[in-house]
Parts: sequence; C-alpha cells; structure tokens
Amino acid sequence: MAEHIADVVISTFGGIVPNELIVFLISMLPIVELRGGMFAAKLFEIGYLKAFLICYAGNMLPVPFILLFIRRVFRFLKNKKIFSEIVKKLEDKTYLRSEKALRWKGLGLLLFVAIPIPGTGGWTGSLIAALLEMRIRVSFPVIAFGVFIADLIMGGLIYGILGSIV
Repeated sequence: MAEHIADVVISTFGGIVPNELIVFLISMLPIVELRGGMFAAKLFEIGYLKAFLICYAGNMLPVPFILLFIRRVFRFLKNKKIFSEIVKKLEDKTYLRSEKALRWKGLGLLLFVAIPIPGTGGWTGSLIAALLEMRIRVSFPVIAFGVFIADLIMGGLIYGILGSIV
C-alpha cells in the first residue's frame, strides 16, 4: 500500500518539484509515512544518510500539530453530520490499538511507533497519545525516538537487504 501511494505521488510530482521534496512530502502522509518516503528515496537514488534525514523530518513534522490540535479538530468535526461517523470510527479504531500499544505505557507507545508496519507510526502514535491525553513532554520524545527507530529499520531494509530489488 505504501509503495503504491509513493508511486502515485512520484508519478504526479516527478520532474515538477525536486526529488527530495517529493520524499519529504511522502514521509508526511498518514499511512505511508517514512515507509513510503524511504522507498521513494531509493527509487530516486538518494543516498542513505540524506534519505534518512529527509524521511525523519517529513515524518516528524505533523507530530506536534497532531498532539496539540487533533482533539479540537475532532470535537469540531463531531458536530458536523457528514464527519461525525468518520471521526467516531477513527477514534474507536485508535482506542483499540492504544490498549495494545500502551500496555507498557511509554515503552508500548515507543514499540508501536518504531515497528514499521501498516497502521503504526508517528501519525497513529500521535493520535493515540493525544486521544489518551498523554502529556506532550512525555509523548513527543517517545514518538520521536520511535520514528528514529522505524527510519533505521526501513533504511536497513530498503538500502540493505532489499536494496538490490528496489
């Protein structure tokens, strides 16, 4: 899924904006996050260290905004008939994931963000932290470190083990 979304973004913006910006934007997207960004960076033949930094920055940019504002956005959207059911489903799904992720408090959140599989990452980790009203001074560093670990894992996979395939 992440690779498909990355392919769509690349085909849409390729040649129009710099490749590094495309990688940064892909890394910012929910669901795709740095998994797709790292994949795109490899396709663009961007070096590992540069790709690592771009993907990390792109994935982390939305985190403070989610932590600070998502509860207000959800409250606003719940009052709109067209969005109320969508927000309710998203909250329910997040709460289900949060039970597993936060069983061990900060360590659970860290592992949830760090393991780069679909449905995990900086976006969902931030959403969990915000909806459970975790303190930002606690949740932000945990999420930042989790994204760092996920970036290391994806970089190792895409530039190492899978490097010859991608």
